[in-house]
Amino acid sequence: MCQISNVVGVVAGLLTGAGGLQANIDTLAAAESLPDISVGSEQVIAQNLPADIAERNTPGKYPCVLVYFDEVDNRLREKSRTFSGTAGMAIEARVSSDRVGDLDAQLNVLVDAVTSTLDQNRGDWGDGIFFGGEYKISFAAVKHGGKNFIQTAKVTFTLDVSRN
Repeated sequence: MCQISNVVGVVAGLLTGAGGLQANIDTLAAAESLPDISVGSEQVIAQNLPADIAERNTPGKYPCVLVYFDEVDNRLREKSRTFSGTAGMAIEARVSSDRVGDLDAQLNVLVDAVTSTLDQNRGDWGDGIFFGGEYKISFAAVKHGGKNFIQTAKVTFTLDVSRN
């Protein structure tokens, strides 16, 4: 799978780069009159970690965003390529608070910032990666964890990848 191993890093770089996640968070939070929400590059983790393991093995600062492969499908559409297929990606946003009422607004801003970043980057990402613009969002129920309560949402989308 070495032909696509850096795709997760490309997506994480898109989120942490200029005009990425934090710029969109600032715009949305100002429009909604919400307190400042900060997501630094150390809070964007290129790995699929359950919340309980992430809290024990990473700095555990919330909110955080995890970027990982959901599934990879080498369809060999281009016979001359080693890999030409799709990479199913997931961007999971996690927020935590000591009060349940604070979670929903924070999570919605974070999800909107993720989808705004994706919307602004439709098309060719270079290096054989193309994003068509479609995504799906799923929200999980609030549960215990983090600073007392934690809530997550997952944005899934498909990238077309063509590599030698």
